[in-house]
Amino acid sequence: MARVAKKKARAKRAAKPKAPAAVSPVVTKTQKAVDTATKSLDAQLDRVAKARARVQKSNTAAAKKALTSANAKAKDLRAKVAAAKVDLAKAKAMDAVRQAEEAAKQKIAEMAEKLEAQHEKDLAKAKAAFESRWKKARAKVHSKKLKAAEKKAQAKVKAAAKKAAAQAKALEKKAAAKAKAEAKKAAKKAAKKAPKKKAGRPKKAAAKKAAAKTGTAKKSAGRGRPKKAVTKTVGKKTAAKKKATRRGRPPKKK
Repeated sequence: MARVAKKKARAKRAAKPKAPAAVSPVVTKTQKAVDTATKSLDAQLDRVAKARARVQKSNTAAAKKALTSANAKAKDLRAKVAAAKVDLAKAKAMDAVRQAEEAAKQKIAEMAEKLEAQHEKDLAKAKAAFESRWKKARAKVHSKKLKAAEKKAQAKVKAAAKKAAAQAKALEKKAAAKAKAEAKKAAKKAAKKAPKKKAGRPKKAAAKKAAAKTGTAKKSAGRGRPKKAVTKTVGKKTAAKKKATRRGRPPKKK
């Protein structure tokens, strides 16, 4: 389908009629000179034909002279026509060169315009392709950066959470210790401020103990035998001491 469309487009371009090239003024001028010389030659040839007819008719010297002069003029006119035609050919050749140059310039200008349009299209395509590639590459770079930033942020959040948990634990421990200390202080203060109870019976018990002590003392004082036992023990101790002290000569030194 694309090839058919291209062929149709080429046919349309070929069907367009070319603008008629402007005729060079030199060609126009030489063409007029050729036309004028040709007319003059044609007229002179008519004169030559008439003079020849007179010579054939009369064959006089005057007729022959007129024919000779007519032929001479015709010869000059032929030379002029030939020269004019050469000039026309040269002018046409030069004009052809000029026209070819102009056509080439026009073709180059058309091609430049076409290439400019194609350039804009190609540039738009290239920009779109480059933009697409650039966006994809930049999206990858941004994705990597975002992942790294997220990972870093998560690490910071974890570290902050851990630090906050440790701080909270330390604060709780400190608060518990403080509360315990304050409770102890409060208990001591309460113990100091509490009034002493007046007990009646303990006093009676103390009186009984005192009475019991005085009774035992009296009993011990009233007995005789225990005293004797004391004296006996004392006597035995002194007797033992006396026995321990040896009388007589001291023992020999070894």
